[in-house]
Amino acid sequence: MSVMLQAFYWDCPEKEGKTGEWWNFVAEKIDGLSKSGFNSLWLPPVSKAAGVTSMGYDPYDYFDLGDFDQKGGVKTYFGNRKELESLINNAHEHGLQVYADMVINHNSGGDEEEVNPIDGEKRWTKFTPKSKMFPRDWNSFHPSRYEQTLEGEVFAGFPHLCHRNPLVYTAMMEYAQMLIEQIGFDGFRFDFVKGYGPWMVGTIAKYRYERDGKPLVPFVVGEYWEDNQSIEDWLNKVNSFTDNQVAAFDFPLRYRLKDVCDTPSYDLRKLTEDGVIATKRPMHAVTFIDNHDTVNEGNGIVNDKMLAYSVILTHEGYPSVFWLDYFNFELARPGTPHGIDALIDVHHRYAGGESEILHCDPDLYIMQRNGFKNDDTEQPGLIFVLNNLGNQWSGTSVKTRWPNQKFKPLAWDGHDQVAHPDERTTDAEGNAEFPAPPRGFAVYVPA
Repeated sequence: MSVMLQAFYWDCPEKEGKTGEWWNFVAEKIDGLSKSGFNSLWLPPVSKAAGVTSMGYDPYDYFDLGDFDQKGGVKTYFGNRKELESLINNAHEHGLQVYADMVINHNSGGDEEEVNPIDGEKRWTKFTPKSKMFPRDWNSFHPSRYEQTLEGEVFAGFPHLCHRNPLVYTAMMEYAQMLIEQIGFDGFRFDFVKGYGPWMVGTIAKYRYERDGKPLVPFVVGEYWEDNQSIEDWLNKVNSFTDNQVAAFDFPLRYRLKDVCDTPSYDLRKLTEDGVIATKRPMHAVTFIDNHDTVNEGNGIVNDKMLAYSVILTHEGYPSVFWLDYFNFELARPGTPHGIDALIDVHHRYAGGESEILHCDPDLYIMQRNGFKNDDTEQPGLIFVLNNLGNQWSGTSVKTRWPNQKFKPLAWDGHDQVAHPDERTTDAEGNAEFPAPPRGFAVYVPA
């Protein structure tokens, strides 16, 4: 499985001194990201929004990627189309895919107010974009002659597009086609999917895209920020519309991992309970620790964040690493066994096969990945240990699937970074003791 980087955080261009230059700034990181083992980038919304210093989640002109003088400037917060294409080309040359952030429901920045004749309400629904693509009026939004009731939830009071209107549906399809076939994106992250019908995501996902004369099947993931059952229901619905399977961000797992990191004496046995996407349907789970929203809303993980990364990079799912953690909070820690880079290496080379819990009590969790092998790939498996005790190394003897096997520690971190976990060798029945540092983790791999 691959590893994704969320290549932005809230107001990152301003905070990094790269306003209008973010695409160029990310491009400078591509070579290093490739060498560290990343396989894909998730970029922020690329279209001109209601203001040129907007993160793009209030789209105005979908087809202006930073080349028309409107809404306060020419470039978007991140750059222009040429710079975006250059970034994507650079990523492709280094073997990385790039995913577009799709905001296809709520709009902002309307040029005129209009009275909607259906309900008599006045709204900013007249859009006359300079790209001359996708002009809108009241009938493009809810309530519309095509659909009066919004199929989903309202976001922030913005006018919501009516996808049942053929003009709107066509524009969204043309936008998706442009991003894949012209700009070079390889997939989509859909924002706030509970704000519109799953059929729209499914329709965009299953379209037969072509680029450079070759078919392209995009990777697609939706943001459904809810409980496990709601996400399950959405996945069932959206995948009933498409043969290209759509994934979802695993919010339930993320909140459990936040408790692991930030809640004193959290009971690690809760990690084994049902209710996370990665356990029941791992091929549909994008796992993550924080993102632009959780941090911006003051809900980010504060303590011992490497504990959480150690879980998502050793277990099933498609892990996503957050730019702010990797770069700004310096959790990459290249050249050491203590950081995200070491865990990415573990993920690629060893984290194959099903997870099997070998031991779990309130303070100690031990899991093995059973390994995987086919004609192209071999991942031998691993032993993962998570220690919740804050003042001592902890481990216990467990029965693994490997008899008479030597294991070496490949990644570890905790409140004691000085000590080095020892190599371990299982007996004839596969038994050995595997410890981890206080408030830390250790990953052992077959030597």
